Amino acid sequence: MALNIASSPHMSKPLRTSTVMQRVLLCALPGLAVQIAFFGWGTLFQVLLAMLTALISESAIMKLRARPVASALSDNSALLTALLIGVAVPPLAPWWLTVIGTAFAIIIVKQLYGGLGNNLFNPAMAAYVVLLIAFPVQMTSWVAPISIAEHSPQLLESLRIILAGTQISVADTFQQGIDGFTMATPLDTLRTDLSQGHVISDILQKSAFNGVVGAGWFWVNLAYLFGGLLMLKMRLIRWHISAGVLGALSICAAIGWMWEPATHVSPLMHLFSGATMLGAFFIATDPVTAATSNKGRVIFGAIIGLLVYLIRSYGGYPDAFAFAVLLANLTAPLLDYYIKPRTYGHGRASS
Repeated sequence: MALNIASSPHMSKPLRTSTVMQRVLLCALPGLAVQIAFFGWGTLFQVLLAMLTALISESAIMKLRARPVASALSDNSALLTALLIGVAVPPLAPWWLTVIGTAFAIIIVKQLYGGLGNNLFNPAMAAYVVLLIAFPVQMTSWVAPISIAEHSPQLLESLRIILAGTQISVADTFQQGIDGFTMATPLDTLRTDLSQGHVISDILQKSAFNGVVGAGWFWVNLAYLFGGLLMLKMRLIRWHISAGVLGALSICAAIGWMWEPATHVSPLMHLFSGATMLGAFFIATDPVTAATSNKGRVIFGAIIGLLVYLIRSYGGYPDAFAFAVLLANLTAPLLDYYIKPRTYGHGRASS
């Protein structure tokens, strides 16, 4: 039997944290671009504002901790956290909402736990939950997709609305005689209508839905799926967590849909609505707050997928990814304790 020996070197140098973060940011650009295309320039301004806030917050807290500022900023982890917050908040949310959320993520969730690698919770998702609980009106006022909106603010309009800082200014300046400027997300619309006794087939006839999936959201999720597959190809993440999330969510959604199709949406709706693909590939795969073994990662992802389905279907929040990720973060130490990878070269213990 022939033995194939590859040419040297046989070991590859691990990527620096800054390089990994840069590449993850680049992989998120397709999703960001599609989100801007469907929901306007506000998303871009929110991302830029979040990044500026993240850099300032990280610099300030490192100064207070008497730690090197340059090394903390150069790992690009703050920029990735900022990107996730920027795409999660509504495009025309007031500026202070993004600033509060990003500063909370960097200062409280990340740095007060000891910095990168020591935080228990995903900083972006912890900030999102705080904003959603503290400012529910601002966090649920999304722009209607350009494809169905009667009026969509242009570049300077979007910036002016964000900097105005109040929803009253938006209504007074841009909604005079205009309907459909903002709306609830499709998942929120779905939840509200189901609570009022409507059935799925009637709800999906609304303009907020384009066939089965919410207008615009299918393409946004498809773009983040493409970015996630790029990360897998570049070996920036492993497949286990994403597969666990999407697999568990699909199975639960299929069971519910087949059991009671009048009140449960199809797996396609769950997979390509809200933050599903963004969460499965860019959020749940955070190596700091997830399980470390391959089997543990699959279980960790499955926990998130199950919780997303349960909260979306029976809970009080329509999307649920942030809550699911934070609850799963609590299970990561337990999974690591009971599910440990075997040492290289060692087999299973004989009985």
